[in-house]
Amino acid sequence: MSADRAPDAGEGRRGEHAAGNAAGSPATGGSPAGSGPGNPGAETSGPDSARRGVKRRHLLFGGAAAGLGALAAAGAALSGGSAPAPDTGAETAGASAAGTADRAGITGAAVVPFYGPRQAGIETPAQAHAVFLALDLKPGLTRQRLAALLRLLSDDAAALTRGRPALADTEPELAVHPARLTVTFGFGPELLALAAPGLAPAWLRPLPAFGIDRLSPDYTGGDLLLQLCADDPLTLAHARRMLLKDSRAFTTLRWAQSGFLNAAGSGPAGATPRNLFGQLDGTGNPRKAEELDRVVWGGPDIRPWLENGTSVVIRRIAMNLDTWDELDRRGREESVGRTLDTGAPLTGTAEHDEPDFGARNSLGFPVIAESSHLRRARSDDEQQRIFRRSYNYDDAPGAAGSSGGISNSGQIFVSYQADVDRQFVPIQQRLDQLDILNEWTVPVGSAVFAVPPGAPEGGFVGEQLFS
Repeated sequence: MSADRAPDAGEGRRGEHAAGNAAGSPATGGSPAGSGPGNPGAETSGPDSARRGVKRRHLLFGGAAAGLGALAAAGAALSGGSAPAPDTGAETAGASAAGTADRAGITGAAVVPFYGPRQAGIETPAQAHAVFLALDLKPGLTRQRLAALLRLLSDDAAALTRGRPALADTEPELAVHPARLTVTFGFGPELLALAAPGLAPAWLRPLPAFGIDRLSPDYTGGDLLLQLCADDPLTLAHARRMLLKDSRAFTTLRWAQSGFLNAAGSGPAGATPRNLFGQLDGTGNPRKAEELDRVVWGGPDIRPWLENGTSVVIRRIAMNLDTWDELDRRGREESVGRTLDTGAPLTGTAEHDEPDFGARNSLGFPVIAESSHLRRARSDDEQQRIFRRSYNYDDAPGAAGSSGGISNSGQIFVSYQADVDRQFVPIQQRLDQLDILNEWTVPVGSAVFAVPPGAPEGGFVGEQLFS
């Protein structure tokens, strides 16, 4: 659980995403305040009901011509109530504000292009909601059928990210607000062994065993990863269902994880998000475009497995909020090595100040303890850098994996880097050996995927594996 930082909204993007990301910057505005069908209550009976009431079949088949006023009156008659009271000033103001937000539709209309040299959903500024789906290929699936699956998924993902319905979409109205929807593909060892066995990188395997791990098969492994992110949970739910429908003849669902950050527009664009410990999470992320490019996409020293390809590690980290509550604020900050309010290192005053690991307090002890998370996660080797794009989860207390307290929460830790073995594993080994945050965190899921390049218009993700 590092206090690493996502890049500023204007940094680390690529041309193929710039227009969509600019449109997708969080802005103030609400969703339209719609109302679903009401419950009319019990039907009236007796000789007066035909005169006073409106029959249900009139509502179903003949009511539309009467307009909204007639429908409202019908609802009152069916429920046995009186005519609606006049609007108050507050209600009128609320309706006006809702109408304004509906006409603006800034968040819902924002589009991140699907096609491009690199996949969207990596450098894209993190959306408010995410779901991660790990699929297993069905036994006997052929290479040709695998290519057909990837084309079908790519075609529907491209349509949905544009605000258009998927193929054979039975709820096309749910697709019209893309809300910066992105779909990112990752390939596991079995998929690459079927598609192009000679291309599988050496790091594409389970991570080494760590002493702190308590991994569950419910959140571990997978042949095909679909990472879906959007600023609207309804858009996200619809996209997930459409892509799972595409996949069901080819795959089985191994696991699904849903996560969240702050709602779109609830804070400044580009601000570092917080995890459920209250820490700023992502402060240490590369902030300059060239640095982000090297960390995620590789360079002369660390070559990517494919040009414009990368890797992703997904670790589900259970966070014991119940025992974390017992720690005072000073203890929390010393455990992390940063202040909770600003995220500044304990030797600085601002979030992005460089930590001074040599600084000593009046007793001669390090200000930033050797066992603090910041010290253990920070390496002197500049190649040991990652790009975090994590999400929080908060499941019902008492659900599977809960410790019996009042919380069942944690983080879906998502790390992008060009080479897992050279960049991610050394950091994780140091955290495994000594990190005081291990007292409150337990990894319960782990998966590694190779992320292929993006697709050109009309192509599909992973197409180069079949050429």
